[in-house]
Amino acid sequence: MKTIYIVRHCKAEGQEASALLTADGLAQADRLADLLIDSQIERIISSPYIRAKDSVAPLAGRLKLQVELDERLVERVLCAGFITDWQQHLEASFRDLDFCLEGGESSRLAMRRIVSVVDEIRKHPAETTLLATHGNLMALLLKYFDDAVGFIDWQKLTNPDVYLVTLTQPPRLQRL
Repeated sequence: MKTIYIVRHCKAEGQEASALLTADGLAQADRLADLLIDSQIERIISSPYIRAKDSVAPLAGRLKLQVELDERLVERVLCAGFITDWQQHLEASFRDLDFCLEGGESSRLAMRRIVSVVDEIRKHPAETTLLATHGNLMALLLKYFDDAVGFIDWQKLTNPDVYLVTLTQPPRLQRL
C-alpha cells in the first residue's frame, strides 16, 4: 500500500518561482519537519520553485534524503497575464475542468500533469513519498482523489498544508 503526503509550501514572499519563504515560512518548514519526521517518508519530490523546495529542506536534511525536483509539480498557470477577477475564473475552472483562459492551463491538463507523478509513485519501490507543491495544483490532485473537492476547499488551504493520501481502493484522504 502506497502512502503520499501532499504538502503545500510554507508562507512565501510572493508567487513567482524565485519567491523565498518569509521568516515565518522558514519557521513553518522546521515545524513541518517536526510533524513528519516519524512518518516513514522514503522519498521527497518537489516543485523546483524555491518556496516549495525550501519548505521540505529541513525534513530532507533530517531524513538524509535528496529532494527530487519535478517540473510537473509547478503551480498551474491560470492565464498569461494579470486579471483582477482571477478568483472568479479559478472557481469556474473547478466547475468546468476544461475551462481555460488565454495562455493558461485547464484544470484537466494540470490535474493530468500531477496525476502522472502519482502514477510513477505507484510504480516506484518507495512505500511513502512526499510531494511538495502549490495550492491550486494540490487542490486539483485532491479533486482527482475525491471529486467533491472544489473551489471552497482550495480557499480553505493554508500555508503550509498537509494531506495524507493512502492509495487504497478507493483512495483515502486525510488532512493533517
